[in-house]
Amino acid sequence: MKKICVFCGSRFGKSPSYRVAARALGEAMAKRGLALVYGGGNVGLMGEIADAALAAGGEVIGVIPDFLMKKEVGHGGCTELHVVDSMHTRKAKMAELADAFVAMPGGFGTFDELFEIVTWGQLGVHAKPIGLLNIERYFDPLIHMVEHTIDEDFAREDNRGLLIVRDEVEAMLDALKTTPVAPGPKWDQPVTC
Repeated sequence: MKKICVFCGSRFGKSPSYRVAARALGEAMAKRGLALVYGGGNVGLMGEIADAALAAGGEVIGVIPDFLMKKEVGHGGCTELHVVDSMHTRKAKMAELADAFVAMPGGFGTFDELFEIVTWGQLGVHAKPIGLLNIERYFDPLIHMVEHTIDEDFAREDNRGLLIVRDEVEAMLDALKTTPVAPGPKWDQPVTC
């Protein structure tokens, strides 16, 4: 594991703990020699984690759509900044670059990125670990919804293993390295497209 993609908010959120965790994650990744792959912004938690990783001597790879770059939210200090044509291309590029994923508190964009990568894991498109950094229990309602989805048989029981949930930065980084990735699909019938 050399590069971790972090999904997080373009805002700071209400709790100061979110900013503290973003800085701690950026610093910890840099100290472990792990590159940050992220949405390329200089705002909110995205800017916070990138600044912290850069300040600690880490590699920061941003991926941002052109229309957001034009709004001047692109981070000018990234080690690499990929400017792409769409949000779809952004997500695909981040997934391609990353060896693992972590979601921090964020809004609809964070949920979109997270659930696309979880779905890809469920379908066997990738076999990379996915973590939820559950700062201030931010993701508790989401975790409950995932459990409900499994309980109601809209997802398989073994899909519980798709998400690694931790509430501390160092514990999350350790778990990404040591937790086995949930198995890919177990289709009853051969899949044809």
